[in-house]
Amino acid sequence: MTGKRDTSKDGFSNKLQTFVLTNFKGIWELVQSNESLKRKVNKTLLNSLIYKIPTRPNPYSMMTLDEHIPDTKIPKKLDTYTSWESLNDRTYTGRHLPPDPKFNSEDNLPKVEDLAVLFRKRDGQTIYSTKSSMLFPYWVQWFTDSFLRLDNYNKLKNTSNHEIDLCNVYGLTRKQTHLLRTFEKGKLKTQKLKRQDGVEEEYPPFYYADPAQGLVDSQFIGLYEPINDEKRQPADKKQYLFAMGVERANVQIGYVMLNTLCLREHNRLCDVLAKNYPDWDDERLFQTARNILMAIILKIIMEEYINHITPYHFKLFADPEAFIKESWYRPNWMAIEFDFVYRWHSAIPETFKCDGKPTHVAATLWNNKILIDQGLGALMEETCSQPGTRIGLFNTPDILVELAELPSIRLGRKLQLASYNDYREMCGFPRVTSFEQITGNEFAQQKLKDLYGHVDNIEFFVGLYSEDVRQNSTIPPLVARLIGIDAFSQALNNPLLSPNIFNKETFSPVGWEIIQNTNTVSDLVNRNVPPANKKYKVSFDL
Repeated sequence: MTGKRDTSKDGFSNKLQTFVLTNFKGIWELVQSNESLKRKVNKTLLNSLIYKIPTRPNPYSMMTLDEHIPDTKIPKKLDTYTSWESLNDRTYTGRHLPPDPKFNSEDNLPKVEDLAVLFRKRDGQTIYSTKSSMLFPYWVQWFTDSFLRLDNYNKLKNTSNHEIDLCNVYGLTRKQTHLLRTFEKGKLKTQKLKRQDGVEEEYPPFYYADPAQGLVDSQFIGLYEPINDEKRQPADKKQYLFAMGVERANVQIGYVMLNTLCLREHNRLCDVLAKNYPDWDDERLFQTARNILMAIILKIIMEEYINHITPYHFKLFADPEAFIKESWYRPNWMAIEFDFVYRWHSAIPETFKCDGKPTHVAATLWNNKILIDQGLGALMEETCSQPGTRIGLFNTPDILVELAELPSIRLGRKLQLASYNDYREMCGFPRVTSFEQITGNEFAQQKLKDLYGHVDNIEFFVGLYSEDVRQNSTIPPLVARLIGIDAFSQALNNPLLSPNIFNKETFSPVGWEIIQNTNTVSDLVNRNVPPANKKYKVSFDL
């Protein structure tokens, strides 16, 4: 049973801001019709969001004492103070709050296995989103996987470039990028494959030369080390795995769709640039097309994606020149908390339609044949015609409760993350004092009380997804606050968006015009699919 949540601990300024931005639609439309006023309001709103928490550099990272003092007998523990190394070694993931070993004592917290009840569906019932199509969670996993990259061998470290740099398309290093290039006309390597109806489409080349033996095509040796899940795939799936920028790029069909889309757009941009600038060599064509594509994706993230998340009438937008003198305009460094707010395992339905047939989510993993048979446009449209699922408790597919949710809780304890209430306070929310202030769901209230006893004992990861989603939003408030802070403060200072870089000289006049006229994922899809007698419907919105 769902009742009315107690909003007494939402904070007056937070409630006032939400009320003003979710009402008075006519006034907001008037504000946005005036370019100068719109820019001022946009800057004020974004700054008000980003400054909710202390700005980078964060005083803490995941660096451990015995990592930078290796010869001492000091027991291994996480730093609770700032060192020069912890301020500069970005191979260690950052953190907003210091570790709290007392909070993470086993005496204070329930057994991890007992927390599975918070994520499993009640009576097998799936709660669908009323706002988001399945493209929304697909997009989220795809673009965040390029910078939220914990090291598989040491969770204190990361393998990230700390930028939205499309490494999932281009690779993490120059060597990997070179393996994916043709070195002709600026293009990436591709192949043509036929759909079920015989029409050819462009895709990345296959990764394996001998799928049955697991032998990688010689031209892609050194591209990445396949993860164990890929190694376990049968030959009938391995034969269709593509050579792409990172080791997880083939993991699920939405990821593959978006990588394929970017590959096609990169090569299309190369053709446009070559036609307009015939004296350009391969290197300039490649680098300029890459820059244009990254700028387009950044624009879509900050405008189409973020505005889908928020319930506001004012539509936030990218305005790079407005923020270069702000104190938050600092080098990027991904924090562990940012990684946790993007663990949206409950956002994908357990079963959905592929090519009109009910398909279990597990059947879409490492299964590129689905995309090849149906084609990019048709599969994108089918994806956008189906709702994703609501992000929150009691809605994770069974396959992911044990594989993803519980490991996230274990990792939070290992890293000694502070409590849910501590993070609320850091983000400008009052500390909750009752379970009714977290959620109006009476069943959730009771389960949280049974497991934790007191709200101060609730862990960060559990608390994030226990909160109710605001009306016409897609995510709970604390998740939204942390995403807004980190997403904008680490996207707007991308080097490509610097005022002396974000111009026609960098992207070329033709490239600049393409950036200005590309606003949505739909724009990208419909110019990168074989000609059809229709425009494919592609949107985060249902």
